[in-house]
Amino acid sequence: MTGGCLCGQVRYEARGTPLNVRACHCTLCQRSTSAPFFARAMFAADDVSWSGETLDYPTSERVMRRSCVRCGTLVFAQPKDAPARIAVSLPTLDDPDALAPDMHIFTSTKRVWLVLDDGLPQYLERPPA
Repeated sequence: MTGGCLCGQVRYEARGTPLNVRACHCTLCQRSTSAPFFARAMFAADDVSWSGETLDYPTSERVMRRSCVRCGTLVFAQPKDAPARIAVSLPTLDDPDALAPDMHIFTSTKRVWLVLDDGLPQYLERPPA
C-alpha cells in the first residue's frame, strides 16, 4: 500500500498485512489529528518505508508522531515500546478505503456528540490482549 501527505513531499509504502487497524479516540490522538479520532493501520516497522522530511514530535512518553515538515499532515505514529511498529494514517493512503478499522479504542474519551453505531467492538481503553 502506498500513501503520502497532502502536499506530496512525504511518500510511503507499507508492505504486508497490518498488525491491526483501529480507530483511536484517546485525547492525544484527537489533538494530534485535529479530528475526533485517529483511524490508523499498524504495521511492523520493517514493513514501512518512506521518503521526504518529517517532523517528529513525542505526544507522550510512549508515542512519537511524524508529520510532513511542509504541509503538516500527520502521516505516522510510532509507539516507542517493543516490538517495533509504525501506524499509518488511513486517510493518507492513496486508496483511503483500502483498509477499515475493526474496532474503536479509548472510547472513554470519545467526543460525546460522536455516535458510534457501525457495529464494531468498542473498548473504553486498550483492547484485551
